[in-house]
Amino acid sequence: MSAPSKDPRSVRPWRMIERRKSRKIKVGDLEVGGDAPISVQTMTNTPTSDASATIDQIRRCEEAGVDMVRVSCPDEASTAAMPEIVRAASVPLIADIHFHYKRAIEAAQAGVACLRINPGNIGSMDRVRDVVQAAKDHGCAIRIGVNAGSLEKHLLEQFGEPCPDAMVQSALEHARILDDLDFDNYKISVKSSDPFMTVAAYQQLSEATDAPLHLGVTEAGGTRIGTVKSSIGIGSMLWAGIGDTIRVSLSAEPEEEVKVGFDILKSLGLRTRGVNIIACPSCARQGFDVIRTVETLEARLAHISEPISLSIIGCVVNGPGEALMTDLGFTGGGAGRGKVYVSGKPDHNTTNEEMIDHIVELVEGRAAELRETTADTEAAE
Repeated sequence: MSAPSKDPRSVRPWRMIERRKSRKIKVGDLEVGGDAPISVQTMTNTPTSDASATIDQIRRCEEAGVDMVRVSCPDEASTAAMPEIVRAASVPLIADIHFHYKRAIEAAQAGVACLRINPGNIGSMDRVRDVVQAAKDHGCAIRIGVNAGSLEKHLLEQFGEPCPDAMVQSALEHARILDDLDFDNYKISVKSSDPFMTVAAYQQLSEATDAPLHLGVTEAGGTRIGTVKSSIGIGSMLWAGIGDTIRVSLSAEPEEEVKVGFDILKSLGLRTRGVNIIACPSCARQGFDVIRTVETLEARLAHISEPISLSIIGCVVNGPGEALMTDLGFTGGGAGRGKVYVSGKPDHNTTNEEMIDHIVELVEGRAAELRETTADTEAAE
């Protein structure tokens, strides 16, 4: 066994997650599965026929770091707007198709990178065959999207109610159809609004196929409860190594889904986009207003995409120890002053009044250094 790293901020072996081995597919230029980073996606909620509004929403999601965006195509007006939307987007777009298989064909023709079809409502085998041919002709991936709330009639009759076994059977039946049609550029999801059912279905599915898996707890609810449900469901699956792309389903703006998605991945050490603020809940020992400070820093550092860790701790009980593990840190002290830590070491003092501006300056400076290093590495390659 090799000697442990002397850098206290290095990744510890007990934090490593061994991901399930899945095959790699392409969604546009984005790789999904295999050793590709776990991607974050969301879905627009504007009328797709309103191309301008939909593009504006996609832009906000792109600014939040989204990797893919799903767009519903319920009618001809929606697919008619898709060429303009596709041209404007800088990330792959997924056409969400229900009931009307012709919308899938039109969306493929419009240039989307992926077609999401629900096996329970896409229609006959002939229609599925036509959709697959359109995907082949236009270089689209496909997501087999199974939902507990829209399972096929024969499965509900067989199992009596939605359950993990029924969801997995539905997914595998339709995967076999794609395999028989010589189409393997697909991923699968088996979602429920019940985190227990969702996790059980994905655990079973992960052992039955090597297809990439799209994770999500569907219809999770508003921002607070939906974030909790999604963190429990998605987080437990990711912890077990299951999952290649995720969508957090919230009754909130799409960009909020993206932020929560990245926070889940960040918490598990699977993606490191943006500033990771470690902060105490505050108590009577705090040397400054921790809660308001963190709120302000989250807002002012939201534009940073480089992976930087920052500890904001109210007093010296845990402050030095937490700062030891982060890139930058501030620990409250006495007389309206505190200690600034850089690369895990005490560096200098600053006042509480100047602290927020000073930390923002330090983080932005660290981000600029990381960008320069990345640019130099890419230029050398």
